[in-house]
Amino acid sequence: MKRITINEAKNYVGEEVEIGAWVANKRSSGKIAFLQLRDGTAFFQGIVVKSEVGDDVFQLAKGLNQETSIMVKGTIQEDSRSKFGYEIVVSGVEVIGESHDYPITPKEHGTEFLMDHRHLWLRSSKQHAIMQIRNELIRATYEFFNKEGFMKIDPPILTASAAEDTTELFHTEYFDEEAYLSQSGQLYMEAAAMAFGKVFSFGPTFRAEKSKTRRHLIEFWMIEPEMAFMDQDQSLEVQEQYVAYLVQSVLDNCDYALNVLERDKELLKKYTELPFPRISYDDAVKLLNENGFDDVKWGDDFGSPHETFIASSFDKPVFILNYPKAIKPFYMKPHPDRDDVVLCADMIAPEGYGEIIGGSEREVDFDNLSAAIKKFGLTEEDYAWYLDLRKYGTVPHSGFGLGLERAVTWISGTEHIRESIPFPRLLNRIYP
Repeated sequence: MKRITINEAKNYVGEEVEIGAWVANKRSSGKIAFLQLRDGTAFFQGIVVKSEVGDDVFQLAKGLNQETSIMVKGTIQEDSRSKFGYEIVVSGVEVIGESHDYPITPKEHGTEFLMDHRHLWLRSSKQHAIMQIRNELIRATYEFFNKEGFMKIDPPILTASAAEDTTELFHTEYFDEEAYLSQSGQLYMEAAAMAFGKVFSFGPTFRAEKSKTRRHLIEFWMIEPEMAFMDQDQSLEVQEQYVAYLVQSVLDNCDYALNVLERDKELLKKYTELPFPRISYDDAVKLLNENGFDDVKWGDDFGSPHETFIASSFDKPVFILNYPKAIKPFYMKPHPDRDDVVLCADMIAPEGYGEIIGGSEREVDFDNLSAAIKKFGLTEEDYAWYLDLRKYGTVPHSGFGLGLERAVTWISGTEHIRESIPFPRLLNRIYP
């Protein structure tokens, strides 16, 4: 008898198999017991018929507690009524590990209770589906950048300098020196791009940002490509191609997860159509002012309500171009025709999910960059290695960062970003 996983069931219709699984839920109706089974790959139903298995097996199955682990034997058959499409008609059950008083029952629980039990909440069908989509975005990321000729480079997590505002960094000691947990690998990716042309990183980043919103995490994962000999307009093309590729990959490979989450697939298909619309920061401010957002003035950064309204004016992700220089980091290249804005863009996701990508063309002039570093209150000594990149064969280059968890939250249609990562780190939470 072959041992299979639940997601392989479609290949074994009519065959007798065995599966290691946990009992997610159960119910009985007279002389039939219905077991909701999960094995880490998917959920499906096991049917136990008393007249076919005998009283001993039937009573054992009927008495199984939630999250008891079992080895189940039976025959796979189609089940057109379920989202999964297949089930197992059980012929035998062996208990592997007992479970008693499992805290997360099928009833409703509060968010804090579920977060306290995150190590168990991950077992639920919705959380399982979200993690499948997260996994697919990671797989598709490597596939896209490998296909496009990028090399993966791993920047350090402990750094002596920052890409952006040091007030949002976690400070630590590095023997006798000061160090920070990385908030971005970008500066190192610029160095890598000068060595390898097109590079990307994928790793954890940390922001000591005291934000308690549905869009913010303290620890999150970033994908940060950097491309030599590429201007901002060319970078925008890469960005939209990448995001469309991610969405299409989920549509192609996560049908079951999308069904579990009841995600609108037709809406997702719209997000694969290129190009994405573009609007300047100037026009975005004008759009907001014309629609009742009197609190926004030129020079202000946009908050969540502003981004949501701008996004609602389009039916696909939208780029907001060329923000004011004063509210962006020191390394961004000034606009060639204006001294008040920089060559940058944020990609805003539809449906109120906010910014998922930030990117820019980088300043390549040594003197301009040196002046910008000083203006931002930073020291040339800390950034000497970064300035070296402008001394030895500098070239136009651009890059961007995509926040994985925001992309997962948006594509899966999840309400809060805390469900997009296995063990979220929030302003008020570092447990479990």
